[in-house]
Amino acid sequence: MSNAMPRAAQLPPPPPIQQLHHYAYRARDAEETRHFYEDILGLPLYHIIQSDHVPSTGEYCPYTHFFFRLQDGSFIAFFDLGDDVAAEPSANTPRWVNHIAFRVDSIAQLEAMKARLQAHGVEVIGVTDHHIFKSIYFFDPNGIRLELSAQLADEFQMLQESKTAHTRLNEWTARKQVWRAERAAGKTGAPLKPQQNDRPEVGGRPATRV
Repeated sequence: MSNAMPRAAQLPPPPPIQQLHHYAYRARDAEETRHFYEDILGLPLYHIIQSDHVPSTGEYCPYTHFFFRLQDGSFIAFFDLGDDVAAEPSANTPRWVNHIAFRVDSIAQLEAMKARLQAHGVEVIGVTDHHIFKSIYFFDPNGIRLELSAQLADEFQMLQESKTAHTRLNEWTARKQVWRAERAAGKTGAPLKPQQNDRPEVGGRPATRV
């Protein structure tokens, strides 16, 4: 029997991916995390899995895996490994890069959640205007950067945006190939800048923690 992988032309088309099922992160403490997501953000604790061994790898690592449900049926989930150790941030990535964003239905709801977070002592940045949506930013007890967004653009505007996305990304990729060659030749040490600046109004702002 041949173990050769089928050629791409022989593969069936990808099945439609319906929605996000869950994101999973490490939690320092389950109750601390539950209080933040359920009592402050309002996401109900929905499911818990506990085991001594990891099903996917078989390795021994006792854990409590717990899930909070969003309105669309998706989840954000956490692992408490029972050692009171928090996940360490990436050493080579700014803290604002890796984050998860949730959507609320209106600017009024966004501002209400900001007030609620601040009343619980959570530091919040925003409301920040991204043109097609507005957002606030904050960290959960595990150091995970969260964003809450309220959409401004309608479906027609987003459809128009989607028509240029591949062209713009292809332009970036072509410029990056040139940049890589120049970097290899010692002609540049600076990061590649994008071909256009969609947010010129934010230049010169002081750096912030969140």
